[in-house]
Amino acid sequence: VQLVESGGGLVQPGGSLRLSCATSGFTFSSYILSWHRQAPGKERELVAAISSAGGTRNYADSVKGRFAISRDNAKKRVYLQMDSLKREDTAMYYCAARRGIGTTWSWGQGTQVTVSS
Repeated sequence: VQLVESGGGLVQPGGSLRLSCATSGFTFSSYILSWHRQAPGKERELVAAISSAGGTRNYADSVKGRFAISRDNAKKRVYLQMDSLKREDTAMYYCAARRGIGTTWSWGQGTQVTVSS
């Protein structure tokens, strides 16, 4: 399983970013995909997850209504659209994949998102 994130950067509060995760090495359409983040001194937390067929999406309460996860099974990519960004969204963002509920997540290397004026 290989996951490569891109799209992070520096953005002002209230701005937007779109993260992308390119994948290979597994049957993409059969896997649950997700985005997680980890801020300095804090534990890694689940931000958003999407089911293998894309019909079910779950979000952390802190990002509901601002972030949207999507997947393109033909391109084997998963995305995270982040709008109305806040300073507290600053973190390293990781793409992850797993075969099913209760199985182990495979991780990408992460992409840094910094929200600052």
